[in-house]
This record gives sequence, structure tokens and C-alpha cells, in this order.
Amino acid sequence: MTESNLPATLAPCILRAIETQGYTSLTEVQSSVIKEEAHGRDLIVSAQTGSGKTVAFGLAMANDLLDGGEMLPPARDPLALIIAPTRELALQVSRELTWLYSQAGARIVTCVGGMDPVKERRQLNFGAHIVVGTPGRLRDHLERGAFDLSGLKAIVLDEADEMLDMGFREDLEQILEATPETRRTLLFSATMPGQIVALARRYQRDALRISTVGENRGHGDIAYQVMTVAPADIEHAVVNLLRFHEADTAILFCATRDNVRHLHATLVERGFAAVALSGEHSQNERNNALQALRDRRARVCVATDVAARGIDLPNLTLVVHVEIPRDAETLQHRSGRTGRAGKKGTAVLIVPFPRRRRVEMMLRGARIEAEWTEVPSPEAIRAADRQRMLDKMLAPVDAEDDAEDLAIAEELMSQRSAQELALALVRSHRASLPQPEELIASAPDNIRQAHHRAGFEDVAWFRIDIGRQQNADPRWILPLLCRRGHVTRGEIGAIRIGANETFVQIPRNLAERFGNAIARTAVPGSDDEAGVNIEPSSTGPREQAREHRKGRHAPGARRPPHSEGHAQHPNGVKPYRPKPAGGKGGFGGGFKGKGPRGRD
Repeated sequence: MTESNLPATLAPCILRAIETQGYTSLTEVQSSVIKEEAHGRDLIVSAQTGSGKTVAFGLAMANDLLDGGEMLPPARDPLALIIAPTRELALQVSRELTWLYSQAGARIVTCVGGMDPVKERRQLNFGAHIVVGTPGRLRDHLERGAFDLSGLKAIVLDEADEMLDMGFREDLEQILEATPETRRTLLFSATMPGQIVALARRYQRDALRISTVGENRGHGDIAYQVMTVAPADIEHAVVNLLRFHEADTAILFCATRDNVRHLHATLVERGFAAVALSGEHSQNERNNALQALRDRRARVCVATDVAARGIDLPNLTLVVHVEIPRDAETLQHRSGRTGRAGKKGTAVLIVPFPRRRRVEMMLRGARIEAEWTEVPSPEAIRAADRQRMLDKMLAPVDAEDDAEDLAIAEELMSQRSAQELALALVRSHRASLPQPEELIASAPDNIRQAHHRAGFEDVAWFRIDIGRQQNADPRWILPLLCRRGHVTRGEIGAIRIGANETFVQIPRNLAERFGNAIARTAVPGSDDEAGVNIEPSSTGPREQAREHRKGRHAPGARRPPHSEGHAQHPNGVKPYRPKPAGGKGGFGGGFKGKGPRGRD
């Protein structure tokens, strides 16, 4: 039996509840709020996400609520009020406090947006020791007289910085004004911006400052990785990350509801068990999604920042920032969904090439040491699959567990050899897994330096009739060439972009095949990449530029049509811009482009 290090100063009913949950010690923030110097005082607490803050403020206010007794008095008006920024966090807080105060006979009522307010008011009429809710809903109940805060002993503002950022300042102030001056105010905030300090100065008295956030703000149990990709490869990178890690639970962060909807649909189509969380989902839909993750019916959650705030998912080991966080604090909060309670987690940032500098600055500001690496390749994924399959298949099996399974196994053995059965098992396992993706390019510099690679001593030039004025860029020209010319990125040499035209090197032994494929995939007049004109060029970019200069200075010479004042479409209609092949939506201007396998 594990020796308990729980402090004996805890109320017996609280101590029993903690032991029932299997805990043998408190976290740093939990120990800090019950020290003698913190008794009865207002508190300002800064602690990292996942450090046990909910139990911490539950312990901090226990003596105030129990008042030296073993059980709470009959439920009437609230003794404690907990305010959280989102529905999910409020529901999570309510669950945690329910078990913490289960031995004390506590009645806890939760009031959040998206739930039936009439039902909530009915529950409040029956009395409550602790009320947990979101600012807007609590203010609404207060104005309607659903509860009386005159007997309140403690109020907790959980993630106060986030509530102020979300515009709840007026709601918070109105609620605080309705509480007695004798109440304790416990303010929990990951950061301490000026408006938090002002709020504390106005509503707290002689507050004790507690901080368990170290100088190194990066979470110690989280390994950060950064992967740079072409904008068109973001979706493929997500697929490969999920396949490589095969995490028990993973959460993918997007910036908007539309992108959550799009990525969720894409992953479900690919065979991933995924759910979505965003502001467009009702509370019942959110609850069902979270329950599916806890029950392991789903393993991937695609969410926006606000929808995922405060979510605590067991066995969450992978966080993927599909879109770059807006700042370092958002990065911390997102990543803090994993690496909890001593468990290890991985946070991955997928970064389009042009935004690498911004991410470098963000990581420096957050003092996070991140590993810059490449997206897992199909070969690496297959190797990981092989090892996982061997580990799973070679694990000990108790043959007496299920007589029916044993009978089926014996019948199979009587009709097939062991090798045939093992092969069928391997194929069945592989068929259940989504296929990994081939990524197009690892870095833009590889494109610009391609002419230095071996195998490009003898090359043929091809001309594309778009250039800088038509938004030509190697990051989308390279995948276009791969798709149209049926070649790999390693078979494309230098890409040289001019004002209104681009020249590309192809090894001469592949030039005929490349030219034939380009001709087959061309659709003259098309408004997408199939309408881009690509043709063999007998002269390279230097010779072509020289001819243009001669023509420009020749007497009576006309300017090329592409330079008549503005850039034109390859067909002379409008400026060409790369568009997602699959329609609207997507990230980075090319999220839904066709991949190497031709999938829309």
C-alpha cells in the first residue's frame, strides 16, 4: 500500500474524499493555499494549467464552508460562488468539487449558457452550498433574483485573465458588487496583466500572492516540436502526425469554426474517429463529444481555442496547433491540455514556411525549447505501425478468457496454417488504418538550390506563363508541377521566377514524359491550375530575358501583353492566384489541394 503524504490539517471529510480518489499527496499549488499564512485571507494565485487548481481552491475554502464541522449545514443560499470563463470549464469544476465535497453532503448547482435556465432556477430554489457558472448566466440569475449572495463566504474567479479577455469585466463587477464585504475572494489567473491587478486592488483586501509558475514558462512534461510545411500540405501533415503517434487522445486546434468543420469532416472521411468542438455546437453536442473521447469511442478532437478552454481529457498525449496560436499565452493554454498529473505529452506546431520567423519569436518570448523537425514520412509511419502491431500481437493472451473466441481460433487453426492466419491478421490490421500522405517539400531553400543537386547536369527548360505579378511562388508552383507533370519533387530542378513568366528545370531524360503529362492534364481556359500554360522552352531564362530586353528597346517594338499595366490571367482575363482544388475553406491558401494520390 502506498504511504500517504496528505496533511493531517485537512478536514476529515475532505481527507477521506481525496484518499477515495487514490491521491496520496497534494500538488504544489494545493499545498500552498492551505498553509497557515493563507488561512482566511484573500488569495491571488498564479499556477500553470493542469496543476490541480480546481482542487486547490476547493481546499482553500473548505474551512470557511465547514466552519469547523464535519458536514455542511442544510442547503439554502450559496456559501461559495465559482465563476469560470466557459461552459466546459464550469462543468469540469463542478465535477471536481462534487467528489471533493462528497463526504460533506454538499449540494452543487451549475449555471452555464446553453443549458435550460428554468431548470437551473428550479435547482437554485431547492438550495445550494456551492454555485458554479459562467459570468453571463450567473449575472442573469442574479438580476432575476434566483439566488441571494448576502451569505456568501467565498467567491472564486477561475482563469480571471481569460474572462477579462473575453469581455466579461462588467458581468464580474456586477456580481462582485452583490457579495458581502466579509467574503473571501480567491483569484486564480495564469497571467497577471494590468487589468487583473486593478481588479484585485478594487475587490480584495490584503491579498496573499501565491505563484507556482517558474521562470521557465514551458511546461516540463510537454515536449514541443515545430514542423515547417508548404501551405498546401497542412492537412497532410495533420494526417501523418495522427498516424505516427496513434495517441490515445489527441486535440487539434484551429482558429475558426469553419476550419474546425472542414478539418473534422476531412478526418472522418479518412477513417479517423474524430469529434468537433466549436461555438456553433450546442451544449448537448459538446457533452456528447467529450463523453465520446472519455469512453474512447473517439480519439481525435478538433476544436477552437474558446471551445477547448478548460477541457481536461484523460490520456490526452498529443496537442497539434494546426493554426499558429495568436500569442505565447494561447500557445501555453492550448499545449497545457496535455502533460498533466506527471504524464508526458507532445505539442506540435505546424508552421507554413512564410510564418517560421513569427513562431521563432513566439517560442523565444515564451522561453520554450522546441525541436524543429520534419513531418513523419510514410516510411516512418509504417515502421511505427510495424512495431505497434508486433507489440500488440505478441502480448500475452489468456486463452481461458472467452470460450467462444477460443472455439473460433481452434476452427481457424484447423483450416489454415499459422502463416496464413498471421498474414490475414496483419492485412486486416493494416486495412483498418488510414493511409499516410506523401508531403511535397521540406523547405523552400531546397527548391532554390535544386540546380546544385546531382542528376541535373543535363536539363531541359520548361516555361510557365505566370510570374511574380501573378503571385507565382515556389511553395505552390512545385506541387502544381508534381501534379500536372506526374513527377516527384526530387525530379524538379531550379525554379526561376520572373515578372511575368517562370522557368523550370527538368532532367532531359524525363523531359518527354513530363511534357506529355503536362499536355494531358491541361484544360485551356480553366480557372484553376489546369489552365496554367506550361510548355517546353528552347532557351533558358537568361536567353529569354536577353531577347525581351532587345525587343523592348527596338524601334517600334510593342511591350509583351503581360506587361500592359497589370498582371493578367494565363488566358488574358485576370490575375492568376492558386486556389484550393476542393472548393472553399482550408488553411494557408491551399489546404485542400490535391495530394500525390490525386485525392480531392
